[in-house]
Amino acid sequence: MLYAYDQSSSASLAVKEVQNHIPALRVGYQDVRDSGLIRLRTILRVQEGVEQNNAGLRKLLGTVLKNQTTGATLHEPLQNAVVIEKLMADLVDFIHVNDELDPILRMAIAHHQFESIHPFYDGNGRTGRILNLLILQREGLLDLPVLYLSRYISSIKSQYYQLLQLTRETNNWVDWCVYIVKGIAVTAKSEIKLIKNLRKLMQTTKHRLRAELPKIYSQDLLNNLFRYPYTKIEFVEKDSGVSRITAAKHLDTFAKNGFVEKKNLAAKISTTNRSLFLIALCRTVGLFDNTHGCCYPLQHESPRTIQSPRTNHRAGVCGTGALGNAGARSWQQA
Repeated sequence: MLYAYDQSSSASLAVKEVQNHIPALRVGYQDVRDSGLIRLRTILRVQEGVEQNNAGLRKLLGTVLKNQTTGATLHEPLQNAVVIEKLMADLVDFIHVNDELDPILRMAIAHHQFESIHPFYDGNGRTGRILNLLILQREGLLDLPVLYLSRYISSIKSQYYQLLQLTRETNNWVDWCVYIVKGIAVTAKSEIKLIKNLRKLMQTTKHRLRAELPKIYSQDLLNNLFRYPYTKIEFVEKDSGVSRITAAKHLDTFAKNGFVEKKNLAAKISTTNRSLFLIALCRTVGLFDNTHGCCYPLQHESPRTIQSPRTNHRAGVCGTGALGNAGARSWQQA
């Protein structure tokens, strides 16, 4: 992630969103694992982690979702704070209903309802996508929250918005549910391919480290290379239990032996684990071809704009998690 330290760029915001996404996901995952429930408190904690504030549910009037290009109003969610709180309580009840509804359909309906309520000033998309994973986790369909549905949504974003609105207007849920079920199938296949590629790369790296750098090899050091979306000397120091000087030397040695690439960025030195970065890049900007192992570019569209008393910014559906979950790796030497 070579742009991670260009603090003036829009890339820096994306990196921060990835960094916030991971601990927010952990909070939700831990809550569901401990209690078996998805409470409103859980959703609030996830959103607090995503946005790094505790603004809570919307209380002020004026939130409108608009098309950024045309300015046309896409959706005006209900504004009354009491109504929003009631709708969220109903949503939580729906998530926990014990009936014969297929859990994937329950997730699809809950996602639509959450995005239509649009309960927060900011972070609704990211919180909603984490909620998807928590529902599948609670239903026993995921042991770990690794299904990255956002990339599928982003690849056909216009259809996502069209179906959201069409379902609101017609109350016909068939096309929306088919869209989500197909997305889960496509994403699951892609995630399996991704995990296999990462495991293969980790094993290859492990064998290379043992053969070429036996004096510094350790499992902790190997794990560190695959743990974060980016790294710096402090991470190696902490994870490997070595001094700062030793951590810096390890990273220099990795660069000299071709495990990472060192580049100058914003007057600081950064390096990238190129093989791992390419896997992450394929996940971020394209779909894996399961036969040839390459990736195809996705369609990119202008995200919608959320205008409210507290926000006036772009909010797309695919802003976080890709590089972080895939494990793209770089480090900064202060």
